[in-house]
Amino acid sequence: MSPRKSPFFELKSGSVDTLLFVVKTTELDAMRAELTRRFEATPEFFANDTVAIDVRRLADGEQVPLGDIARLLESVRMRPVGVVAHAEQHGWAAAAGLPFLEARDRRGASAKPPAEEAASASEASNAAVTASATDLAAAPSAAQPELFSTDADSTAESAAMASATLDAGAPGARAEPTLVIDRPLRSGQRIYAKGDVVVLGLVSNGAEVIAEGNIHIYAPLRGRALAGVHGNHDARIFCTCLEAELISIAGIYRTTEVPLAADVQGKPVQIRLDEEKLLIEPLRLT
Repeated sequence: MSPRKSPFFELKSGSVDTLLFVVKTTELDAMRAELTRRFEATPEFFANDTVAIDVRRLADGEQVPLGDIARLLESVRMRPVGVVAHAEQHGWAAAAGLPFLEARDRRGASAKPPAEEAASASEASNAAVTASATDLAAAPSAAQPELFSTDADSTAESAAMASATLDAGAPGARAEPTLVIDRPLRSGQRIYAKGDVVVLGLVSNGAEVIAEGNIHIYAPLRGRALAGVHGNHDARIFCTCLEAELISIAGIYRTTEVPLAADVQGKPVQIRLDEEKLLIEPLRLT
């Protein structure tokens, strides 16, 4: 029997998304203190999510102990699956034993100077997509439209095998249809949309709505909503009652750790990016 026809397993090219943990300092103690401070009040937000350690923002000649950083991430229940690094960093980064991953660059993700970034833009647009700065794992298939799990054992294996994917904005790219969810989402349920998503029911605490495009929720949003997960900075989140645990656009997120203003708490809002800042604005429905 041909190995390609084996009924027991299959090896396929694929692409997955992970969180990017972007390292900006060599001060491990400060990093540990900040990570602990940020997640001690919300320990479940990224529990079991896969994460790639991105060291491209370090200055030339700077090095960090990637093994220690991996253990630090594991201490807050994240799952490190690899390292994103420039070629000149591969020598010391290889010592941690983590696989090297490639990431689709976005604004602020690269440590290269502007001239070098411009020179490599066409190359980056065709790079294999194995990590992005959203709290994500493998995009679900058609057979998995509802439960988008980030703790599957196959996530790390798929990440190492990810192949080039078609950029949604490239000529000839096919627009994805809008996904409509006409029922409430209970705690633990996750929806992933390759385009826009419209939710007509309550998004409960512990539920997640994740989209590569925009998110529209015509009901209370009490769980998590993550739009533009492939780096679409123009994506927006709309909801008729904002009570969210977490909101994120293109990897820039805000949790309930920062209280919402009175004019948007529990009110209709739109959420968008202004440069690298989340803006939450009242939505006038009448």
